[in-house]
Amino acid sequence: MKKISTEKAPGAIGPYSQAIEIGEFVFTSGQIALNPATGAVEATTIEAQTEQVMKNLAAVLAAAGSDLTKAVKTTCFLKNMSDFAAFNEVYGRYFTGKPARSCVAVAALPKDVLVEVEVIAAK
Repeated sequence: MKKISTEKAPGAIGPYSQAIEIGEFVFTSGQIALNPATGAVEATTIEAQTEQVMKNLAAVLAAAGSDLTKAVKTTCFLKNMSDFAAFNEVYGRYFTGKPARSCVAVAALPKDVLVEVEVIAAK
């Protein structure tokens, strides 16, 4: 088991790793729309926040020797299910391989963001 860390994605804001590599798989922690350069949530729309989340996930996976095309499962958390269509529009541009997915609405997310996504990917 190997901990994955990169400065190209936001650092963990709690007692967890950005990702864990075990065998031929990478398990990312959930990524939110933090700008890794500033540590702040700068985007305000679901589309812009989803773009930042995808960039963060791509950076974590790259640090592990993987990428979004190797995703086998995603779990997506939305603050509001009314954002589902707009979220899907951005998500679909990044996850072109159509991995398995769960998408749920939650009462709240860290830093009051609109979206969080975690990924399981092959190496």
